[in-house]
Amino acid sequence: MTTNGIVQKVWNFCDTLRDDGVGYGDYLEQITYLLFLKMAWEYSQPPYNRDTHIPEEHNWKSLTEKSGSELEQHYVTLLRELGKREGMIGQIFVKAQNKITDPAKLYKLIQMIDGEDWVMLGADVKGDIYEGLLEKNAEDTKSGAGQYFTPRPLIKAMVECVQPEPMKTIGDPACGTGGFFLASYDFILDNYELDKEQKEFLKYDTFKGWEIVANTARMCLMNLFLHNIGDLTSEPPIEREDSLISDPGDRFDYVLANPPFGKKSSITITNEDGTQSKEKLTYNRQDFWTTSSNKQLNFVQHIKSILKNTGQAAVVVPDNVLFEGGSGETVRKKLLQTTDLHTILRLPTGIFYANGVKANVIFFDAKPASKDAQTKEVWFYDYRTNVHHTLKRKPMTYEHLKDFIECYKPGQRHNREETWNEENEDGRWRKYTYEEIIDRDKTSLDITWIKDDSLTDLENLPEPEVLAGDIVENLEAGLESFRQIVDELDE
Repeated sequence: MTTNGIVQKVWNFCDTLRDDGVGYGDYLEQITYLLFLKMAWEYSQPPYNRDTHIPEEHNWKSLTEKSGSELEQHYVTLLRELGKREGMIGQIFVKAQNKITDPAKLYKLIQMIDGEDWVMLGADVKGDIYEGLLEKNAEDTKSGAGQYFTPRPLIKAMVECVQPEPMKTIGDPACGTGGFFLASYDFILDNYELDKEQKEFLKYDTFKGWEIVANTARMCLMNLFLHNIGDLTSEPPIEREDSLISDPGDRFDYVLANPPFGKKSSITITNEDGTQSKEKLTYNRQDFWTTSSNKQLNFVQHIKSILKNTGQAAVVVPDNVLFEGGSGETVRKKLLQTTDLHTILRLPTGIFYANGVKANVIFFDAKPASKDAQTKEVWFYDYRTNVHHTLKRKPMTYEHLKDFIECYKPGQRHNREETWNEENEDGRWRKYTYEEIIDRDKTSLDITWIKDDSLTDLENLPEPEVLAGDIVENLEAGLESFRQIVDELDE
């Protein structure tokens, strides 16, 4: 069967289960468990004959031989027992639960997966099927899964700019479903002829990620496994914990990340009388420049900490990181002084599955300690003003970001040339010196110079749906800001 045929079959069955109240997320979870078991079974058979460390009573064959309530009971036991095991197996099945309550449908799903030889499919085919499932899950806005899914065209553009090399390490402290790892993996394979040692390093030692949400970490591990990163018995490249708690000691050549947006860090405390209250969660880190309950500012500081002193970072941050006072100003000043914060890409609205997000990508290179500021100039690419995207009608593609990549000049940053000048005031690519930025109020990096057409040209307003979309985005962004204020007042 063709890839498209398999994908269609997988989708059609998902639609059947949705009638029973099984959402994409739950379906994806069950697919993850069953696919892993089926592939492990295939690897245990000739010609591979691998020891998969899965006991016979809990292997794939044990599922295919049962039906009805016996199958359901066995599946529940199997999930519980495999979750106790070490390595990749334990990480995939930790706290696993059966969400398909109809044994007949569970049987049918097992038969569907059993009908394909998954190991024989190429990594790109298996990966495409799973990535498609992840994207569909992200589109299911009610589940909130979109917050773990960064638009793939944006990831690809960020990787193209950073240009990761073989035999170097890549970290992501908020790795979601692993998008940055997979794009980096593909970039290295596409641009280098790797020898045996380099291939081994790429498979086992290049990537290290952290993901606090158990189900997302599980999907990330499966995504990597299907793309040929790690194997059944290797140490999992993903840690299931809050990466901000402490300095892990790891230092990376590259950090590519889209840390979670939204609320400031807080924890709910249950008091002696049973009432609950929220407390700000501040991280007591000696390596941080400032103590803050703003999660995004903490991630920026954390990423600076885990970079080697020759490392490069590309990080998606919300607008507040560019202009917020207090801790925000401290972080910006320190970044400008201790790293080469050389590029900021201003992103349009309407590209993330989470609504009301106004975001940017900051690119910075770690530098050895120096008494002089390491940033000499910051280059801005404004891909927000007068740019309109929506997820369904006009999604952002890699082609839309090609002009930015050409202006960025990967590997030749010394050859950059502004497209903005006195004659071309709508040029999207413009640089500001360190001195110009330091002189700005609160050292704000929230800089725009292009006139917003919708404010000046009343004769040529955008299409009604574009205007309506902009209004919704702005209202949602405003609501999110108000929510943060309410959270602050509640604490």
